[in-house]
Amino acid sequence: MSQPTLSLVLPAQRHLKWPALDPLEQVLMVLCGIAITGFSITVMCDILTRTIGHPWLWLQEATMTFFVYGIFLGTATATRRNDHLYLAIIAESFTGTPRMVLETISRAVVLIVALCMVYYGYLNFLDGFHSLRMPSMTPMSSYYAAIPISGALVALFTVEQLVNGWKHGFPEPPDHPEQAHGGPGSYPL
Repeated sequence: MSQPTLSLVLPAQRHLKWPALDPLEQVLMVLCGIAITGFSITVMCDILTRTIGHPWLWLQEATMTFFVYGIFLGTATATRRNDHLYLAIIAESFTGTPRMVLETISRAVVLIVALCMVYYGYLNFLDGFHSLRMPSMTPMSSYYAAIPISGALVALFTVEQLVNGWKHGFPEPPDHPEQAHGGPGSYPL
């Protein structure tokens, strides 16, 4: 008997995904959870320490780091999951060739933006070595590294969807909204 594999991919979207990237998606989801939790905890601690009159100045840096990485890694994760950066409303109203063309154009736009994130994010990363974060005196590049990393992941996931969409077709609109999310009561929050 084979072991069931843990997958976060909805059955309706499996044909657009490469199983080899499922572990990467799982790691990104965990990192996003850590970033949101870290952000929330550091904000709470920052408020608490300022209220009692003994602020920890490094908390603002930690908060900003969790925020920046949470946003950019979340963007990459959401791209794989088709949860954002996706113009679905117009494309879902078509079928056949018009649907294929609109899905391709939509993803091509996302791919162009992702490649701009990689290129300009890398330039910003290099420039960040000339500016320092206070009070730790670490280069601003530690923030800016999230931009090209996110861009590369968004590009990878967009290419994945394009290749699989061209090969297997893009999903047809469901007859009932709950079909798109795996059944009644399983809507994403």
